[in-house]
Amino acid sequence: MTKTIMLIHGAWLNSKSWERWKAHYEQKGFRVVAPDWPFNDRNPAELRASPHPQLAKTGVKAIVDHYERQIQALPEEPILIGHSAGGVWVQQLLDRGLGVAGVAIDPAPTTGVPLGPHSIVSAAPALFAWNGWNRSLQMTRKFFATRFAQTVPTRAEADALYERYIVPTAGKVYWDGVVSSEGKIRWNNANRAPLLLIGGGRDLIADASMTKAIYERQKQAPSKTELRIFPERSHWTCMDPGWEEVADLALDWSLANMRRSKTLVFPIAAA
Repeated sequence: MTKTIMLIHGAWLNSKSWERWKAHYEQKGFRVVAPDWPFNDRNPAELRASPHPQLAKTGVKAIVDHYERQIQALPEEPILIGHSAGGVWVQQLLDRGLGVAGVAIDPAPTTGVPLGPHSIVSAAPALFAWNGWNRSLQMTRKFFATRFAQTVPTRAEADALYERYIVPTAGKVYWDGVVSSEGKIRWNNANRAPLLLIGGGRDLIADASMTKAIYERQKQAPSKTELRIFPERSHWTCMDPGWEEVADLALDWSLANMRRSKTLVFPIAAA
């Protein structure tokens, strides 16, 4: 059984967004890695003030290739858990034969799956931004408070969360995910590890209907594929109160359903 977990963040966030999950899993005895996307590995405030120039050129393939290299550098195959666009990267990494199990939480728009109505509204600012496919974009505080994390009780709390976690993202990621073939997934891949899809009934970024549509396609694969919808949870589900229930479901399901690792791990001899 693997003792390694890789957490994969989505758009508008970086690895800091996993700080609670990382500590939670580490307390259970797991090694947890949470790599940033390329050019996204600084404090969120610094990134907002000065995005890396190369971020604007970073698309789906570059990000997934980056995570593949991170996986290959590990001593054993990990459980892959991703949120939003990270949930799409998990599916693509599984499609490449990586990981012993995968969990895609609130997966973002995915090539070959029609956008849900909420996703259309939420993606519109990125898709229709001037030259949006060729530059980094900033999320507004209003968008964060009203669509990304609308379950946060007060605007003051939302502003504090925005300051702590929100970073710029590459507009190219949206275009790749919606209109290009870079994000294409082989739904019937016989080598894909087991996959759990988790959606939220109050998600205004990635509709639960879209998560269900992805599930209908993914279950064409012979490996185990399951769906769980939390009716009252939003896109901010990994940090909203009760996030532990989602984190524990993701881990427990993965441990119960993972395939045998293809990697042998040799213990380091004591000095």
